[in-house]
Amino acid sequence: MKYLFGFILMFTSYIPVCAQIYEVGVFAGGSNLISDVGKTDYIAPNKFAIGAIAKWNRSPRYAYRASFTYARVSADDADSDVGKRKQRGFRFTNTVKEASAGMEFNFWDFDLHEYGFTHTPYVYSGLSFFQYGTLTGNDTSVAIPMVVGYKVKMTERFILAFEVGARYTFTDNLDLSNPNDNDTFDSQNFGNVKSNDWFVFTGFTITYTFGKRPCYCRE
Repeated sequence: MKYLFGFILMFTSYIPVCAQIYEVGVFAGGSNLISDVGKTDYIAPNKFAIGAIAKWNRSPRYAYRASFTYARVSADDADSDVGKRKQRGFRFTNTVKEASAGMEFNFWDFDLHEYGFTHTPYVYSGLSFFQYGTLTGNDTSVAIPMVVGYKVKMTERFILAFEVGARYTFTDNLDLSNPNDNDTFDSQNFGNVKSNDWFVFTGFTITYTFGKRPCYCRE
């Protein structure tokens, strides 16, 4: 976890402001895995994902963001269009618990105190730390989140957003295809061991804003 907090702190001197506004809220949607098992689709939610999210808006363009997400991930070779996967017939279900922190960038100024229709596309990246199940218990790893989304100010205090976020992980065992944590299971390895797994969260966030009205200084 110290890496997540360190990642946030490394940016604090770059964006001067006079005041900030904060957001807290929830995420709800679906999840899917891109791995050696099941479908090869990139965005195909088949299990639920829920979480909590917080943001610290440092300017109309930048915000520091942290989140925690709980998700189930599942895949079945029977659903694949790849013949070899269908013949193999492997399936699995796993649980992912992810803590993530980084920076969100708005393509257009997103000032919550402006009148009228306020909206913008955005991207987010940073560093994620997550726990997942293995054949022998639980393990942890890190991932790089790559998120794209679109958000709209619903009211003076509430923001609704839709986003798709892929996480490139540093493990090849989310689908239980590469159980190298125990020599007993080495013979069960299959798939492309040189390609790590990805997991994807797709869904909506709704956040509540609070804090002093910002007086953003010019950069």
